[in-house]
Amino acid sequence: MRYSILGLIALTLLFLSCNEEQNPFEIGKQHIGLLTDSTQVKDLKKIYINDSIVKFISGDEFTGNINNIDIFEKGGKKLLTLSPKQALDSTSTISSIHIFDERYKTSKNINAVSTFKDIQDNYKITRISNLINSVVVAVDEINASFTIDKKELPANLRFDMDLKFESTHIPNTAKVKYFFINWNN
Repeated sequence: MRYSILGLIALTLLFLSCNEEQNPFEIGKQHIGLLTDSTQVKDLKKIYINDSIVKFISGDEFTGNINNIDIFEKGGKKLLTLSPKQALDSTSTISSIHIFDERYKTSKNINAVSTFKDIQDNYKITRISNLINSVVVAVDEINASFTIDKKELPANLRFDMDLKFESTHIPNTAKVKYFFINWNN
């Protein structure tokens, strides 16, 4: 009797969890809403059926063989830019996603308008790279990169290209300029 009640409870929980819909704005390590790291370019029309998909197609003479795909809401707001692993290949998967819309959030509420403190309080920072005009904060836990403009940093840190940045160098209030998810593996 006891085992049948436990089995009934487990079965009920299983059915309830199967009916749960995927949040179209949730960011995880291997997914962004319904888009996953194994989604092929040809499947984007099914995933973004209510949105507009814009593919930049040209010869590779000026683009360096990069064919980004922009996703817009029907109202015109830019949501994402997807970069396929292989240009002009409908069976290619996505290698990176540039997130523009602040509705896309991780389970810890990190989005495109977060601050450095938000990232640091919620995730382990894997590395910080020093670039000419920005620093890139990498979080391997969610395959994410956050670009912070050096204008957000103290003046004495902006121009030293040899400086190895640490978390203490970046102010808590520094805003994220770009938010990327990378699926290169």
